[in-house]
Parts: sequence; C-alpha cells; structure tokens
Amino acid sequence: MSELPLPGLPPVSAVMITFNSARILPAVLRALSWCDEIVVVDSGSTDQTLPLAQQFGCRVLHRDFDGFGLQKGFAVSQARNSWVLVVDADEVVSDELRSEIQLRLAEVEAGQRDFHGFEVPISLVFLDRLMRFGGEYKMPHLRLFDKRFGNYNTARVHEDVVLTGPVGKLTHHMLHDSYGSLHEYFEKFNRYTTAGARDLLSRNKRGSIAQIIFRLPITFVKEYVIKRNFLNGYPGFIWSLFSAMYPVVKYAKLRELRRRRAPKAALPD
Repeated sequence: MSELPLPGLPPVSAVMITFNSARILPAVLRALSWCDEIVVVDSGSTDQTLPLAQQFGCRVLHRDFDGFGLQKGFAVSQARNSWVLVVDADEVVSDELRSEIQLRLAEVEAGQRDFHGFEVPISLVFLDRLMRFGGEYKMPHLRLFDKRFGNYNTARVHEDVVLTGPVGKLTHHMLHDSYGSLHEYFEKFNRYTTAGARDLLSRNKRGSIAQIIFRLPITFVKEYVIKRNFLNGYPGFIWSLFSAMYPVVKYAKLRELRRRRAPKAALPD
C-alpha cells in the first residue's frame, strides 16, 4: 500500500468480494491505501476489475460464488491480519472515517478500549444524490472487526457478522454508490431477489398471493412517508418504489421455485 500505518496501529486487512466491479473500483481502492493489505476475492469478472485490483497491489483470489455470507466469510479467512475492514466494491471510505478507524484501533492496541469490532455507518448514494433522509443514511453495519472473535454467517443474502465480545460504534461514514444506472440497479435487483427467494425456500418459507399483493403499497408508504424518503426528492420516490417492489418480486420468485420443486401440487392462496 502507498501509505504507512500509524505507529501503535494494528495492521488492518481490507477485504472485499468482486464481480464486474470496475465502475468505481479505483476510488474504492485509493481510499484503502492506508491498509496493510487489500484482499480481493473475485468470482469471475470479465471487465477491468482484475487488472485494476492488480494495479493497486491487491492480493487477488478466485472463488466461485455460492452466496454472500460464504463468499465474504472466505475472504475474511484469507486476511493475513486479525483486524479486517470489510468493504463492498462500491463503497468509499471517507477521509474522516479513515482517521476515526485509525484512532480507535490505536486505542484498542494501547489497551484504552476493549472492543472486538466496530459498527461502521454506511450512507447510500442513489441517482447521484446522497440520501440524507430515510433509513439509508448512516445505517450501522459491523464491518470492522477482529476475525479471531467472529466471521460472517452463511446467509445467501443480507449476511451478518457473528461476533463475540463488545462492539463499538463509529460516527463517520462510508459512501455506498451502488448503482451507476437504473439498468445496473435492475441487474442487481434480479440477482438479489433470486438469491433471497432461494434462501426463503431453504427455510421452507411461504408467501400467499394476498401477502404479495398488499406488501407493495404497505412497503411504499413505509419507505416514502414514514421513513421520510419524500425529503430526498425524486431519488427518494424512485428508491421507495423499488424498495416496495423488492419483497413482491422475491416472494413471487419463491412461489415459482416451489412450483418447480412440486409441479403437480397446487399452491394454496
């Protein structure tokens, strides 16, 4: 990496998984230059992801994708250092967050704090706008932790870190610039709803037609009005609409999967 760690700071491994993630990868990697190493686990990119990762000196590994929890858990296990910072390939660590991480870890190393992990606030950038209102602003996620005390669970989507010991909270955020276009949004939307439906099927979940129909308006009102996404302007409306569509499509795909598993059995409404 181009920057040397601060004195008294434990070495930190930045960890990420990638698949055709070249869009803002240079900005993501530049913001991690202070880390001792960057581990990239790729699942078969065909764009410039791998050349860019190599250009920035990342340690690149390949693993076929079989779910976000397993993929991220493998990536964490490959880190050479105990402290890992898990970053998605579309998340940029702000300068303020970098300084805060270094300060808190130096305190842990000096014995001034006793934390095994830290929740990192993550804020969504959608349609070129920072979503300052709603549930996507500074949402805390456990992304910085000592892997000797935990790792990711095996969930296909919406994976979480299972960690033993005290967890602190950071105040500065990462910027999650996840969608370069609506076309890219729906590519991810399709992958995530399919993975979510498969996860529901594995847990023998069911979704009635009535639940599917009424879920959309209820979720839209919750996102747009109750969570105040209307204050985010046009991007807030589109985000609320798409967020309401997500569970509808996921449960519709679940019903489709169940029909394929038992094609002769009619599903109850």
